[in-house]
Amino acid sequence: MASMAPSMHAGGRELPAAVPPNRFWTFTEGRAFFELGAFYAARPFLSALPKGDGHSVVTLPGFMATNNSTAPMRRLLKRLGYDAHGWDSGRNVRVNEALLSKLESQLSRLHKTSGRKVSLIGWSLGGVLARELAKIHPDKVRLVMSLGSPISDDRNHTNAARLFEFFNGKEPEELRGGQFQGLDTAPPVPTTSVYTRTDGIVHWRGSVQHPENTHADHPSENIEVYASHLGLGFNPSVMVAMADRLGQAEGEWSPFEPKLHQRLLFPKVKLS
Repeated sequence: MASMAPSMHAGGRELPAAVPPNRFWTFTEGRAFFELGAFYAARPFLSALPKGDGHSVVTLPGFMATNNSTAPMRRLLKRLGYDAHGWDSGRNVRVNEALLSKLESQLSRLHKTSGRKVSLIGWSLGGVLARELAKIHPDKVRLVMSLGSPISDDRNHTNAARLFEFFNGKEPEELRGGQFQGLDTAPPVPTTSVYTRTDGIVHWRGSVQHPENTHADHPSENIEVYASHLGLGFNPSVMVAMADRLGQAEGEWSPFEPKLHQRLLFPKVKLS
């Protein structure tokens, strides 16, 4: 486990010590229920978002969750014209070689059958897995979008660390010869990290992609939203950002900029 002392960033800046979210936000994660209600209330608006080009999109659930958690997201993706899939791996509990092999098999199958690169959207731990999968197979991945994911090597950013270690041990990163070290390094594909400062599970600082850890030839960005951690998979603002990112033509990328009528959904202050 990493130290609680302040760490030095790759760019020379001293970062605050890694801490879990304030307990207030953890105790109020029940607000996700209202976000789900807002998702269904906003269905006519969300269904009117720009249509996709039909490429395959795989959604990866968070820690201890299953495909049921990403079902609303996938239904929206299908309405927008994407070939949306859950993952083939059951409940997201154990990070091991069996899981990685299943993810690789699914990615390879979709890439081969469609003849196109596949987009990956991962919620929390699912986002970590999506990013690492893209590092292993960048030739098969179109873009990665992580939602409230602990993309720092310091597990102290999340209050689920002990439960994760109970199932996975302290060093699951030994997989693939250290593949799961350097989580803060962005994969060599277009990468978006969505975070919320009111996240009650993963401290928002642990979900920020720093430019210093991004490949020079591959863009990355952070998008801040108003949301809970448990609501990120169906929060309307996240769905707006998701449709915008997926809607970009392959090989073309520009930073997210909400439309004029969408700006109230997103905080004005952004991280580069």
